[in-house]
Amino acid sequence: MPRILVDRDTCEGLGMCEAMASDFFELDDDEVMHVLDEHPEESRRAHVNAAVQACPVLALTLAD
Repeated sequence: MPRILVDRDTCEGLGMCEAMASDFFELDDDEVMHVLDEHPEESRRAHVNAAVQACPVLALTLAD
């Protein structure tokens, strides 16, 4: 099952991931990103991968 990984040192809280997949990513009031479901179902992989790839600072990875 795929797993969403976050490089907290790189993440700038820009919110592109949340804008594209708000059911998996959420920014809190301090602009800290939280992964709501780190193990997306295989059927959602393409959707989550698009959000991961949209990160402008490359802070996200979708690992197998």
